[in-house]
Amino acid sequence: MAKITLQGNEIETSGNLPEVGTKAPEFNLVAGDLSRKSLNDFKGKKLILNIFPSVDTGTCATSVRNFNEKASQLDNTAVLCISRDLPFAQGRFCGAEGLDNVVMLSDFSEGAFGKNYGLEINNGPLAGLHSRCIIVVDENGTITHTEQVAEIADEPNYEAAFNKL
Repeated sequence: MAKITLQGNEIETSGNLPEVGTKAPEFNLVAGDLSRKSLNDFKGKKLILNIFPSVDTGTCATSVRNFNEKASQLDNTAVLCISRDLPFAQGRFCGAEGLDNVVMLSDFSEGAFGKNYGLEINNGPLAGLHSRCIIVVDENGTITHTEQVAEIADEPNYEAAFNKL
């Protein structure tokens, strides 16, 4: 289990992120049109998984905006923004912001993604939500980079993620 902080207060996650060099665990998430998306739906593409607690917070919204800006310049790469927000909230945010280069996916129904990837927050005021993480997956489904952001209010290291594509 990873130890992270929220405004300096220690909180724990349900486990540790999958290791670099291993295959990305399968997932089943809900898209904005309420269809289900799995890892297999993105087969053959490089992926950046931008994972965060809620798009309705400043840092989370900033990360979606930053990845949306860069995503249009990436070849054979999809940026998946994953949270426990309802798909309607994710869609409202992207619509209001004019963001269409990222794929918003929700883990609202079961939270299985957060548990399987070891990033669900166990305690504190954000218990049950996802911690802030970045996972980069190559076109063969192998994890090439992970980042568990130590202070949940901080932004991820965008440059490190893009360098691992």
